[in-house]
Amino acid sequence: MDKNSITGIVLIMAMLLGYQYFFAPKEDTIKPKAQVSVIAKQRSANKAVANGLPTVTLDSSVKEQIFVLENKDIKVDLSSIGGKILSVQLKNYKSYKNYLADSSEGIKIFDSKKDVFSIEIPTSSAKISLSNLIYTGSQQGSNVRFASVLPNGKKISLTYSLPESGFQLSYSLDAKEIADQITGTEYTIHWKENVTQNEKDITEERKATINYLLTQDEEFDNLSENPSSQQSESITNSTDWITFKKKYFLSGLIPQGTHFTKANVTSTPNLNDSTYIKTLDAQITGSTQDLIQGKSNFQFYFGPNDYSIIKNVAPSFGKNVKLSYDFLLPITRYIFVPLFGFLESIFSNYGLLIIMLVLIIKTALLPLTYKSYVSMAKTRILAPEIAAIKEKIGDDAAKVQQETMKLYGEVGVNPLSGCIPVLATMPVLMAVFMLFPNLINLRQQSFLWAEDLSTFDSILSLPFTIPFYGSHISLFCLLMTVSQLAYGYYNNQITPDQPGQPINMKMMAYFTPVIFMFVMNSFPAGLSFYYFVSNLVTIGQQLAIRKFVNEDKIKLLLDENRKKIAAGGGAKKSRFSQYLQTQLKTMEETQKNAKQNPPKKKK
Repeated sequence: MDKNSITGIVLIMAMLLGYQYFFAPKEDTIKPKAQVSVIAKQRSANKAVANGLPTVTLDSSVKEQIFVLENKDIKVDLSSIGGKILSVQLKNYKSYKNYLADSSEGIKIFDSKKDVFSIEIPTSSAKISLSNLIYTGSQQGSNVRFASVLPNGKKISLTYSLPESGFQLSYSLDAKEIADQITGTEYTIHWKENVTQNEKDITEERKATINYLLTQDEEFDNLSENPSSQQSESITNSTDWITFKKKYFLSGLIPQGTHFTKANVTSTPNLNDSTYIKTLDAQITGSTQDLIQGKSNFQFYFGPNDYSIIKNVAPSFGKNVKLSYDFLLPITRYIFVPLFGFLESIFSNYGLLIIMLVLIIKTALLPLTYKSYVSMAKTRILAPEIAAIKEKIGDDAAKVQQETMKLYGEVGVNPLSGCIPVLATMPVLMAVFMLFPNLINLRQQSFLWAEDLSTFDSILSLPFTIPFYGSHISLFCLLMTVSQLAYGYYNNQITPDQPGQPINMKMMAYFTPVIFMFVMNSFPAGLSFYYFVSNLVTIGQQLAIRKFVNEDKIKLLLDENRKKIAAGGGAKKSRFSQYLQTQLKTMEETQKNAKQNPPKKKK
């Protein structure tokens, strides 16, 4: 591998490692109508509010009504006791455990047995907790309405509605009848979820489970992805929405037509708990004026963290998907995501989809690959002359570099022309590195021996843990490493030694893939497979280009350039050649002045 390629790869590796350290079934075309049913289960109220959640003291004659809102995507259970959400189930997504067991049970993204959503309103007599009230429920079409009559005869109403499809549950609070009793300027919302494991890699899922939010000034904020320590933040700005992100799924709360005034968010990893891997908590404050004016309308989002689905839920809601680094977002958002969606409409096998994605991207970058190869060929042709310079001058590295640059200027070669194409491909490489681990499309898609391309493939579990590597062996990662080593070996055979280099670049071609093997052993199998195929295609392109590039013709061209430039004005000098000539003259004058005026020795 030549110096420019190695430099590009080392820069990529440094940026990726730096980021990781500091900051990492088809639906039916016919949409069924929303189904709303009422299940008159006779359960005791005390049992319904057990498990350490807010409780109410009820007469034994009070019975609970369970209402079910359901469409083709989600199922929501509601209770007349507390007027609360009992559970939300995603019908078309499975946990990793159920996926392996071939169970049809969907993911329960919210469960009142372990999760909390409550609202507390300050009044002149006492604080009213809505989850402690008993409601009378009724349903009309796809709406469920709860009404609770307070001791003073006034009512508080709650309404839930679910569209015919999608993951958005509307929720409205009507407290206008008690407007004259509401005191203070703030009411509070307590929202807490104990997140259960749904993916294969519990460490990665625990790390990726965090709080996101958007402030009123459209500033996106989030807690850091930390799998081992508690993170918290106090938000004093008005907030447009708050979400609980769980790797590939999302719970969101979005006020409609208003804002939350402030919030405190906390994420607490449960390192010794394999059931509840992390606890996300939000203490949210709203304005009591919204209650008085009847503006307490919200929208829940319970669904997949899929950019194509969530991008239109609310302003900047698509930022919940970590598509890429900010400076690479245009590439990911406007090239990779649409291209991936297009290929999904053609290929049902995601392994074949990744192969086609690589072929399209590598074909688009072929002109840069060709230009880089030609630049490397020019360097190879000049290698004997560079070696002669080294032999003539000896160990004076600065003089060798000066004479080498002078040689490049004499033949009209820009040594950076080979580096620029490599650097130009870096954004694509980095965009893929960021996108694949956050792409729900690969979740539970199998290919060859990998049962899930969104997580690592493991052909062997080790009885011990290797530092920085893990306790398993990923075959796709090994194949990627072997292909990188093969590409490095191929390039070393056609790349001449670079005199005066402080680092043995040919050895780096073997050292770099080994580092990547340790870094990517626990990365998604789909990402390792992408790089494996990409390396094979690159080697194939290099072999094909080599047959089309006539190095004898390039040598004749360099000789002609040398004669024209030596003749002066016979050939148009490139800007780089002019720059080199200026720099060389400056260096020669500096050295000449240093010899004529040596520094005086101190007495």
